[in-house]
Amino acid sequence: MKRFSKEIALGLAGILTIGILYYGISFLKGLNLFTTNNVYYVAFQDIGGLSKSSPVYADGFSIGVVSDINYDYRKGGVFVQIDIDKNLRIPAGSKAELEKEVLGTIKLHILLANNPREKVHPGDTIPGVSASGLLQSVDDVIPKLENLLPKMDSILISINTLLSEPSLKNVLINTEKMTANLAVTTAKLNQLLGNDMPKWTNKLNNVLANADTLTNQLNDKVSQLDVNTLMTQVNGTLSSIETLSKKMTSQDNTIGLLLNDPSLYNNLNATAANASNLIDDLQNHPKRYVHFSLFGKKDKKK
Repeated sequence: MKRFSKEIALGLAGILTIGILYYGISFLKGLNLFTTNNVYYVAFQDIGGLSKSSPVYADGFSIGVVSDINYDYRKGGVFVQIDIDKNLRIPAGSKAELEKEVLGTIKLHILLANNPREKVHPGDTIPGVSASGLLQSVDDVIPKLENLLPKMDSILISINTLLSEPSLKNVLINTEKMTANLAVTTAKLNQLLGNDMPKWTNKLNNVLANADTLTNQLNDKVSQLDVNTLMTQVNGTLSSIETLSKKMTSQDNTIGLLLNDPSLYNNLNATAANASNLIDDLQNHPKRYVHFSLFGKKDKKK
């Protein structure tokens, strides 16, 4: 009887151990044996490496796990069984999406539709779609990077060649020296301005004050002028000039005749010419016009 009791105890211990092991493995897989979840099915053409116990997300929140995966040998395709929290309501029109991450893990997302009236009942099938995710983006970028690598190699070679040029080193050295000299010059200029700026400011103020005084004096002189008297004098001068101009253009006077009568001009010109000829003849033949004798006039011989 005692032996039989030991065997029963060992059997019960083994069953308990197996139960604890099964529960532990299920717990590690994300399965909760003590809660009742709703079972749904998702139809995929390609699950891309999705495995059991993979997490299921909705809006980024874990809502369940993949409990089983079956392949339809007659029609093709894969049916994924998922256990979802019974408190989640899946609207009709929702879809399941597979997303492959960079590290190769697969996530299953439930894309919840906006349908407050109808819902997917437990046991129904949800259509599945594949999303390339970040991995596809990386796959698209890799060929472009491969085409870019030769160009990058050429650019790096050109940069190395440029950096190895001695002239570039000299230019950098000269630039550094010039920058240092510029800093020294700026410091000296700041010092000079700091020391002499008050003097320059005082001189500038004096110049401005003198200019202001001169302007005020000019304004006083202008204000003291009798503008009416000045304009009267100017008008009188202009009237005199106008009268003189009229007399010069009129033939009632000598100046007017001289300026406007061509015959008088011609007579004067002819008279001047005759006088000039007379003077020339007098200089060349003075004896024709003047006779001098110290002893008196001699009788002409007959």
